[in-house]
Amino acid sequence: RVQLVESGGGTVQAGGSLRLSCVASGFDDPRYCMGWFRQVPGNERAGVAAVDSDGEAKYSDRVNGRFTVSRDNAKNTLYLQMHDLKPEDTAMYYCAAEFCTGTDPWWLLKQQEYTYWGQGTQVTVSS
Repeated sequence: RVQLVESGGGTVQAGGSLRLSCVASGFDDPRYCMGWFRQVPGNERAGVAAVDSDGEAKYSDRVNGRFTVSRDNAKNTLYLQMHDLKPEDTAMYYCAAEFCTGTDPWWLLKQQEYTYWGQGTQVTVSS
């Protein structure tokens, strides 16, 4: 059974950094895209950053240049390095995965296209 387990959330002051991790297990096929999404109460879950099965990354405009997504296939782990955090980055961050082939699928940052989800990790940025 597929499982995604996030860690690394916490509280940080504006301008600080955090690194989130997501360990995946249960995939029989290594060809899957993975992404980070975030959600605040009352809003839809929004795409933050994602990588296709070849490691090509895509970012939302709100985090481009501040966040870096990467994956270590040997460890089945997805990372999100976040720098220059802002109060508006405060949210529950979720890891997601979906089988994919090819590069840069159009749905890479579309949460409704992902089947597998972690339980989330809270990131709070104080001003």
